[in-house]
Amino acid sequence: MEKGAEVKPPISDTTIAGWLKKNLFSTKLNSFLTIITLYYLWKTIPPFVKWAFLDSAWFTPPQMCRNIDGACWSVITKNIRFILFGFFPYDQQWRPLVAMLVLFGLLYYSKERHRWNRRLIYYWGVGLTIMAILMKGGIFGLTSVESTKWSGLPLTLLLSVFGLTAAYPLGVILALGRQSKMPAVKVLSIVYIELIRGVPLISLLFMGSIIFPLFLPEGITISKILRAQVAIILFTAAYIAEVVRGGLQAIPKGQYEAAASLGLNYYQTMRLVVLPQALKIVIPPTVSVLISAFKDTSLVVIIALYDVLKTTQTVLSDPHWMGFSREAYIFLAILYFLGCFSMSQTSRKLERELNIER
Repeated sequence: MEKGAEVKPPISDTTIAGWLKKNLFSTKLNSFLTIITLYYLWKTIPPFVKWAFLDSAWFTPPQMCRNIDGACWSVITKNIRFILFGFFPYDQQWRPLVAMLVLFGLLYYSKERHRWNRRLIYYWGVGLTIMAILMKGGIFGLTSVESTKWSGLPLTLLLSVFGLTAAYPLGVILALGRQSKMPAVKVLSIVYIELIRGVPLISLLFMGSIIFPLFLPEGITISKILRAQVAIILFTAAYIAEVVRGGLQAIPKGQYEAAASLGLNYYQTMRLVVLPQALKIVIPPTVSVLISAFKDTSLVVIIALYDVLKTTQTVLSDPHWMGFSREAYIFLAILYFLGCFSMSQTSRKLERELNIER
């Protein structure tokens, strides 16, 4: 072979047969597991495709769905507006639709890290103002809509997006408080974190919905949505605080000493040296907590808030649509999967951008 000539990989590694042997049939055990998996897929996928697509009904009345062998997706298509927007006035449902599009636009624009500047704060401020006007109304000729009628997917997004956004900085502050050298701040942070993490979210939702109003002065009421939002923020922040604390403990002591040698005070040390490293380390567990909190927003059905899960259950309680819960919950699963998958992909992209060592 001539010196410097290109060495080609073995044919067995480049052909389809070589790939199959290397990845699926490399050992007897892998071959057995591959055969079992293929058999399972052969037994499940074709029947599911037949049920979900070939024998399904999409835009038929409920009576016709009783006479088919496939899925009745009509339970979604015929009730899509109520599932998505709930009790929001029917002729005004374009407003929550536009508000959701504004929110999706802001989230899509914000996923690029080079756009994280002061201008982004202004965009979010304008976007949130537009969303509030669209949802509440009362100005610019828009009919006022009480918050008790906010339901469906807009309510789910409201509780999740704004709950997670507010919980993250609060969790960071609590983590710093637990690491503080001031006894009062440290004790208060520890008591808060351990107390909140020691109870389930459902108990906080019940306290916010039933017990908290008993302590308010007569004539003063707070929206149930706001109370649920606060409960979600407080609950999620406690878990984020413990995750961030782990990141703070992973920072070598030399980083603090280097910052002190440069004359940086506590605020500058945390903002410029410690927190950027700690928060980068804990991106995976932090996203896991946020994804879990996003799914936990469905628990607000316990206190009679009509999020997208509750509106779907309301449709299924209609005698005409009883018996089609599989189709409805598959639709809900797809919605939640899209939200969780988007968060996961964004976090992985952020990890790759911040992993400058590799």
